[in-house]
Amino acid sequence: MGRSYDMTTRTRAAESTRERILEAAREQFFTAPYDDVTITAVARAAHASHQTVLNHFASKEGLFAALVAQVGGEIEANRGGVPPRDAHTIVAVLMRQFEQYGDINARLAAVEDRIPAVAEALEIGRDSHAGWLREICADHLPSAEPDRRTYLAALHAATDVYTWKLLRRDLGLSPEETASAMERLVRAILGGD
Repeated sequence: MGRSYDMTTRTRAAESTRERILEAAREQFFTAPYDDVTITAVARAAHASHQTVLNHFASKEGLFAALVAQVGGEIEANRGGVPPRDAHTIVAVLMRQFEQYGDINARLAAVEDRIPAVAEALEIGRDSHAGWLREICADHLPSAEPDRRTYLAALHAATDVYTWKLLRRDLGLSPEETASAMERLVRAILGGD
């Protein structure tokens, strides 16, 4: 009985350490440029050793990939439930996501051409977004190609994080104004809802 208890305790401790490391990594990656994040800084913030971080994640890229998977799960949960079928709810779902993750996404895009782990994460995100749009807007799209493909591309552009960044950060619109502008774009593409 003692050995089983020891293994359970060790497993819980390892999970707790992993969670602390991921939380520290989130703080580091969300507030600093990718190049400035180090295993040492994450370890220090997580109250763990450099080697402990490496034991759990193998490398900075492995740590980043684990964080991306965690954030991807959060985004999927945000988009879960009843799928939005109109421009207003589509944009509302995306605004929650972009207000939380939009700035980090934009920072990462600036380095994706030279950091393969970042390029891979952003490509997964783009594919996921395109698939989500294809699913929730299926009833509004033309059935024939290439029109369907063009409509999906337009929807992707209208609802992309870069559109949010342009409106919200570069042009200085409020969240409400940004949502309204994006909603107008989506309505125009879908033909009004």
